[in-house]
Amino acid sequence: MANHVSSLKRVRITERRTEVNQMRRSRLRHAIRAMRRAVDKKDVAAAAALLPGTFSVIDRAAKWGIIKDNTASRYKARLHKRLKALEAPVAA
Repeated sequence: MANHVSSLKRVRITERRTEVNQMRRSRLRHAIRAMRRAVDKKDVAAAAALLPGTFSVIDRAAKWGIIKDNTASRYKARLHKRLKALEAPVAA
């Protein structure tokens, strides 16, 4: 265990930041999961409604360093591609 005051402070800060990061990562996973479930159920209206919120959560996670920028772009591209594939037969 750390003995220096600064080391003890870093331990406290790390514990708090770990908790915040876990909460943010969990929020990201839940948003992506909800979007994927809506697409899997072929519910275009629900998926379209979830899209902006999900993209916002993904962008914020990338900004905070929870995920990398390219990972965020990949998630967004794949979700959007799946939604467009659902919308295509309806429009045609």
